[in-house]
Amino acid sequence: MTDDDPRPADEPARVSQFDRVKSEYMEAAREILARSMRGVAKTKLTPDMLTLAGVTLCLTGAVLVGFEARNEELFFWLGGALFVVGSVADILDGALARAASKGTVFGAFLDATFDRLGEAAMLAAIGLVFMRDSNEHALVATFAAVTGSFLVSYTRAKAESLGLRGDVGFGSRVERVVLISVGLGLAPWGLLQWPIYLLAAMTWLTVLQRMLFVRRQLRELAEQAL
Repeated sequence: MTDDDPRPADEPARVSQFDRVKSEYMEAAREILARSMRGVAKTKLTPDMLTLAGVTLCLTGAVLVGFEARNEELFFWLGGALFVVGSVADILDGALARAASKGTVFGAFLDATFDRLGEAAMLAAIGLVFMRDSNEHALVATFAAVTGSFLVSYTRAKAESLGLRGDVGFGSRVERVVLISVGLGLAPWGLLQWPIYLLAAMTWLTVLQRMLFVRRQLRELAEQAL
């Protein structure tokens, strides 16, 4: 499932004010992206091309970060820049699919898969940096962040496969990309671990929020059935 899936009409559970605000600004952002892609939609560029370009840039950025030596800032900053550009491309592919009506089921599947791949590759590269620095606590946090990131996506997809809503919380991919990028920008000053600690905590908190939200929806549906 993607962030563009509509809310089920019979979903009874209420969401927090934060989630309402987030939903509104995400909807506004999608509308802006859709308008910006209308000109591009007339070209031969396809959403799958953007998806492949995005994951390629993310993987290239991960290689640069993973092979940095002695905390050289150029590797961190260039790798971070490629990761940001690649992540933006992953966002634009959905906007292009909507604007040009070029979206396919397989394209959506490919996009969701490569989103996870690019993010996991960058976190693996960051983990390699921590391993070389003998920063065991940060390395464990990186593993936790990878696991949490996958579970954030899984809990939403599983909830929506059950006809429920599972997009609450603030650990979506946009927030994760921002935290990883900030960490890479701060890496030359030895501050990379702090955004990663925050990322690990944020993803697991989001997983917990989604589990509790699904549980509440199921309870309300059971009460309505009585």
